[in-house]
Amino acid sequence: MKRILPLLGLTVLLSACGLRPVYSGGSQGAVAQALGNVAVQPIEGKGGWLVRNALNDRLAAMRGTGPGYRLVVKLDDNISGFGLRSDAAITRERRTLRARYQLIDEATGAQILDDTAGSDVGIDVVSSEYATIAAEDTALERLSQTIADQIVARLARFATRDKGR
Repeated sequence: MKRILPLLGLTVLLSACGLRPVYSGGSQGAVAQALGNVAVQPIEGKGGWLVRNALNDRLAAMRGTGPGYRLVVKLDDNISGFGLRSDAAITRERRTLRARYQLIDEATGAQILDDTAGSDVGIDVVSSEYATIAAEDTALERLSQTIADQIVARLARFATRDKGR
């Protein structure tokens, strides 16, 4: 009984805090309606292609009927070596992918959101050049997914705040 009582108290406190699911209302909810109208502009480079496809995959599940938006994304992809052996060979790399994105209202052309997203990953450099290149490509694919998740989450927060006004 001593263990159940604090859990019940916590349940009551959480229900009073005002937390609401971001995607409440399903495809008819405010977030789905707003995100369903976002057109992702082409992004330069292989990383840009991966990020744009990941964003389109996430946003295609939602169909909106409200005002249209344009998402402009610029990427900065960087690979830096560290972890040197005694013969000055690099043993580890860090791949960093940063995105600056802007949400633009199609009707007015006004920029309504300007934010950044980013992530990095470590890569082991092995004696096989092919294996290292494959690891760098795999890292870029994972980073692209992470960046897309961050951007969609931020757009969802923006949509809930915007609809609450």
